[in-house]
Amino acid sequence: MTGVNLTVWILGPLLGLMTFLFIFRIILTWFPQVNLNQLPFNLIAWPTEPFLLPLRKLVPPIGGVDITPIIWVGIFSLVREILLGQQGLLTMMSHVS
Repeated sequence: MTGVNLTVWILGPLLGLMTFLFIFRIILTWFPQVNLNQLPFNLIAWPTEPFLLPLRKLVPPIGGVDITPIIWVGIFSLVREILLGQQGLLTMMSHVS
């Protein structure tokens, strides 16, 4: 297994998992009464919060709605497509080697 294949093997599921967690985080914003420090919600909140905190300082809530999880879904989807998509950089590199 080459380094590129190993990177694809690790990065693909990781980016997919993070996108999935941020989508759940978006759904959780619809329920403000949910305590994010209790199971199972903390399994979604803890991995996503380090990404959301710095972005919240740059992007204020719009109409009282926190849009930072939506921005992160877009970022992770874009990175996954650029690196691992059908014409992605790592995909092309793995076909060459």
